[in-house]
Amino acid sequence: MLLNWKRIVKDYSFFLLGTFIGRCQIIRDINELQINEEIRDKEVRLIDSNGDQLGIVAAKEAQKLANSKNLDLVKIAPQAKPPVCKIMDYGKYKYELAKKEKEAKKNQKVVTVKEVRLSPNIEKHDLQVKVAQATKFLKNGDKVKVTLRFRGRELSNVSMGRKVIDDFKDLLTEISLVEKEAKLEGKQMIMVLTPKNS
Repeated sequence: MLLNWKRIVKDYSFFLLGTFIGRCQIIRDINELQINEEIRDKEVRLIDSNGDQLGIVAAKEAQKLANSKNLDLVKIAPQAKPPVCKIMDYGKYKYELAKKEKEAKKNQKVVTVKEVRLSPNIEKHDLQVKVAQATKFLKNGDKVKVTLRFRGRELSNVSMGRKVIDDFKDLLTEISLVEKEAKLEGKQMIMVLTPKNS
């Protein structure tokens, strides 16, 4: 029996194309609303552009009504039985949605984590400089990650490092809260402070 390879390849390519188009349609349906001729339902629950409910009508009739007002018919609740459609200006609706998203992003406060590094045998003046630096970060609304690094034999005297980090914390108690207590992780001790007003 001879196989007709041209026919098999043609049929398989149509299958792949159909699968691809079907997947694209599903992805589009998830992200966007169906409008005008894309609505394939026989009956829809119709809402007017003013927000008044017009009841259940045929989809073709709803489309004619939308066209007569120079507006779009948009399926806003596809999961409902029958699906809910609204007559609206779809372009204006998308613009308003994008504007709201942009406004929400603008009002969003991004919290960054700034790092202050200490050592177990830090001098008093150097500690004051580091406290001033952390104060500046906390007043800007940022979190402060305090890292105390142990080098060589310093790791054998962890209590000295804990005293330094506790002193640092005590100097910042008025403007900060401890989000994460000082904990030894490998060769460094880490503590996270947050501003008090947040």
